[in-house]
Amino acid sequence: MNIRFTDSPNARSKSITTADGIDTFGILNQHSTGNTSYQVGISEDVGTRRYMEDAHSFVVDYAGVRGQGFFAVFDGHAGKHAAEWCGANFHEYLLDALHTSPSATIPDVLNQTFHNVDRHLSLLCEESDGKLHSGCTVVTAFLRIEDANGRQPFLPMPPPSPTESRSRSGSESPTEPADDSKEIDRKTKSKSPTSTSRLGKAIKSLSGSSPTSTSSPVALPPVDSPSSSVPVHTHPIDPPLNTRRVLYTANAGDARGVLCRAGRAVRLTYDHKGSDKQEAKRITDAGGFVMSGRVNGVLAVTRSLGDSSMKEYVVGSPYTTETELGSDDEFLILACDGLWDITGDQGAIDLVRHIPDAQTASDTLVKHALDRQTNDNVTVLVVRFKPVSTTESVSLA
Repeated sequence: MNIRFTDSPNARSKSITTADGIDTFGILNQHSTGNTSYQVGISEDVGTRRYMEDAHSFVVDYAGVRGQGFFAVFDGHAGKHAAEWCGANFHEYLLDALHTSPSATIPDVLNQTFHNVDRHLSLLCEESDGKLHSGCTVVTAFLRIEDANGRQPFLPMPPPSPTESRSRSGSESPTEPADDSKEIDRKTKSKSPTSTSRLGKAIKSLSGSSPTSTSSPVALPPVDSPSSSVPVHTHPIDPPLNTRRVLYTANAGDARGVLCRAGRAVRLTYDHKGSDKQEAKRITDAGGFVMSGRVNGVLAVTRSLGDSSMKEYVVGSPYTTETELGSDDEFLILACDGLWDITGDQGAIDLVRHIPDAQTASDTLVKHALDRQTNDNVTVLVVRFKPVSTTESVSLA
């Protein structure tokens, strides 16, 4: 693997730019002045820490569909490398999983991506003789345009990728997540109160299998660089009007995503901490222990990407949610615990709800955390949704 990091101990995200026209062509961290679906704002600060170990990323019109988006915050610990690498590469691994597993549900695709990225970070650690041993918590959001059945029939069929070809000839299918991904991963579905689609209840919780399944790690299939199967520099497809906007989120650790729905905070993620009884039981069942709220007395979070030396206990399985957006859904906040240690979900919503500009809102939240002396790096990403057209509103109502 030809992976290069800067000599600086501070994590660096790709510079934020703005496209001259409407199209970003999938370029990482590039705004589009013609984006009629949402507005993105990102702000970060090292806080009182010696080094900055957070990273972030977003892609406008993600996966080649107008109005889609990918957004993520990565909160590193024990070094910058895991967060910095994820900030530069996670979106490509998700895109590869979307193309190689077209029949899988998006929560399963996200789960597959988390495990592929986690395994790749373990390989980086191994090949560096343990020098790249850091980890990161993560919160991601994928704003997807789809029909009432969760499909995208308006997309052309993608060509098979090298990963897909190998899976078809082998014994393992890419559409089936690894067994360890099933351990107590709770998936929820939520939709706007005004929606009448088949999603059902406003928030529906599902539970996975026994938390003891991580005691025997399951080998994952080989992970190649996704660059060979990810199309770039293509004009995005305009979806038909009878589609809906669905927000898929996934997190591992205590990086959090909160949706503002008609002024009310709706948490879309789950804090994986040693103080959580269910997480603590999973760890003890796997042979570890939790002392003073820390896994084996070391790490405060119970799930992350990286942290290879503790992978038997600190797993990369994400918590996922599926939320259909409607007219009541105003904006989304993704942030690391540098913010959430200072303010609650509703407090953050109340602080910036009156601010129409996403960048100003993210700046305000970071300043709020710093003014109240957060003792951590702080990174905040705000996505403010723009109203859909009248025709599209009918399909969402």
